Amino acid sequence: MRKAGAMTVQRKTIYDLLTASDDHPTAADIIGRLKAGGHHFAYATVYNTLKYLTDEGLIQELKLEGDACRYDARVEDHQHIVCTECGKVDEVFVPTPSEWLEKISDQTGYTITNEQYVFKGVCQSCSSANKSAH
Repeated sequence: MRKAGAMTVQRKTIYDLLTASDDHPTAADIIGRLKAGGHHFAYATVYNTLKYLTDEGLIQELKLEGDACRYDARVEDHQHIVCTECGKVDEVFVPTPSEWLEKISDQTGYTITNEQYVFKGVCQSCSSANKSAH
């Protein structure tokens, strides 16, 4: 972590919770998990901590499906795929083809500094359930 001196107990607790999560929780999920773990942080503390961790580059804020943002402690380059049936979110580690980025840059004149794609589909569990239901 870059700013270990600025990591309060609340920040470290929330960061540790996120690094142990593989389901990209929302702020409400995080608050519920903190309470279940015996932590009683004020809502404002949780939201401010998520903003701090995002601003410091320690976590990613994901705007995927629905209204609520989700949070991811994996900050290396990757994308996400969302199941349109159950809402499950998985990570995608396939690199973006450089020719896509070049074409987008040529067409728009932008210098691309960050990419965020959201792919949508039906996960294996939902596909299997749909097949067995017919």
